[in-house]
Amino acid sequence: MRHIPLLHVNLIFLSLMLLLLITTAQAGSIRIKSVDLAAVEQGYEINVDSEIILNATLEQALEKGIVLYFVTKFSLVDSRWYWLNDEIVRGKLRIGLRYYALTRQYYLNYPAFSQSFNTLEEALQALGQLHNYSLIVKSELKQDVDYIASLRIWLDLTRMPKPFQVEALGSSRWNLSSNKLEWRMKLPTPGQPLQIKGQ
Repeated sequence: MRHIPLLHVNLIFLSLMLLLLITTAQAGSIRIKSVDLAAVEQGYEINVDSEIILNATLEQALEKGIVLYFVTKFSLVDSRWYWLNDEIVRGKLRIGLRYYALTRQYYLNYPAFSQSFNTLEEALQALGQLHNYSLIVKSELKQDVDYIASLRIWLDLTRMPKPFQVEALGSSRWNLSSNKLEWRMKLPTPGQPLQIKGQ
């Protein structure tokens, strides 16, 4: 039996890894790395660390002046009433990513402020970092109750111009979303935040 030299095996492995990275970059992706839930004086806050990669279609849309809106949604429901889908805690943040050809800068538009960046990579890195985001508590929370938490990040196509919405309908090139991260938990206490690893 003929043995393949170790050098050839390594080259094949590196080629496959490079192909995987290129394919992922072409496809675009959103990957949630981790989420922290912390108890603070005002209630609860989350920190989210994610990686967002755009495909060529979305990059071209940006260059044409189209604003891409990304939504981060966190929810908490009582596990005893999960089937009713009644959110006890909710956080939903929409951020717009825009490119200005005149200044050659990328902007992230938050509800209360904007940030500018020189490169798309810098803008996407900042877009994937959510810090100290306050959650809306709708009902009384109890420390000894099991809750079901969920987190998802996606590209909101409903905010795009109508012609692009028609083009995006049923097209994988415009479908950009993380997997839904879901876990069962008890509420964190002050000084003891809860950290969940992502995908």
